[in-house]
Amino acid sequence: MTPTLTTFNKWVIRPQPNAQAALRLFCFPYAGGGSLSFRNWASALPSNMEICPIELPGRGLRLVEPAFTQLEPLVQAIANALLPDLDHPFAFFGHSMGALLSFELARFLRCHYQLAPVHLFVSGRRSPQIPNLNPPTYNLPEQEFFAELRRLNGTPAEVLDNQELMQLLLPTLRADLAVVETYVYSHEAPLECPITVFGGDQDPEASVESLEAWRSQTSTDFALHLLQGDHFFLHSAQHDLLQVLGDDLQVILNSL
Repeated sequence: MTPTLTTFNKWVIRPQPNAQAALRLFCFPYAGGGSLSFRNWASALPSNMEICPIELPGRGLRLVEPAFTQLEPLVQAIANALLPDLDHPFAFFGHSMGALLSFELARFLRCHYQLAPVHLFVSGRRSPQIPNLNPPTYNLPEQEFFAELRRLNGTPAEVLDNQELMQLLLPTLRADLAVVETYVYSHEAPLECPITVFGGDQDPEASVESLEAWRSQTSTDFALHLLQGDHFFLHSAQHDLLQVLGDDLQVILNSL
């Protein structure tokens, strides 16, 4: 049975609310994705924690809201929305764009609120200090933009072939890619929380070397796990990912 989604604020979706949770895991989606990417995670992860997918503007229950086109104001808005929920130990998981969001959010919280996640899990994204040498795609003409989406293999073919639906999703997809592609890294001290990185062994967007480079972003423990799949191994290798993630989260819970 699909769990009922309960919304306490428009940014945070709780598939299985758990007021007694010892740990909250906030999950950040990839470009064009939403909270539904994490809808089944609660049943596969430790029960004494709460899974909190983030619903960004421009998708899901917030489809009519304009999506952000720059990372800094988006991070600030997320921080403001999450502050009431950061009264418990918390961790971040982000895939692709979500990895970048969760990383910069961790740095923002450290700088402005002296708060830190107990662990940062990043997935399908090169380390942020490595510049993107590819030309931007967010402003491509429509047909070229759709071709890029097909290349990334993250949007179902039936969605790409539905012109009416794609016109509805297009502004959010372009906005999300603008967030990622206009990002400029600034050097700061490494985070003081452990970082665990997940990558796809056939992902053209994130090489092993670029995933390994996340090691420099933490002053403590680092781990890298390669899973079978392309850029969207988040879905194709979900069972394996959740098994590793669940084991790591249980270790964290045992230490609290």
